[in-house]
Amino acid sequence: MLVDRGMQVPSVEVVSDAYAIAANYLRRTGAIPDTIQPNDQLVDIVVQLFQRGEFNKLKLANKAISIFEAAQAA
Repeated sequence: MLVDRGMQVPSVEVVSDAYAIAANYLRRTGAIPDTIQPNDQLVDIVVQLFQRGEFNKLKLANKAISIFEAAQAA
């Protein structure tokens, strides 16, 4: 998933953790289905935020959740 996007190993850990936090929240709220397969839209949001300079996994997850929910509402 992330290796295909050309991420470095430390970057993969931050992005992976942020994705897990965001996905867990979104699954609990019913915004995404509870499946093993990652949500591509959420992965793309997390990766884009990381590439723009957000390296704190909690901030990254919270921003990704906000963006994802706003996109779903639109």
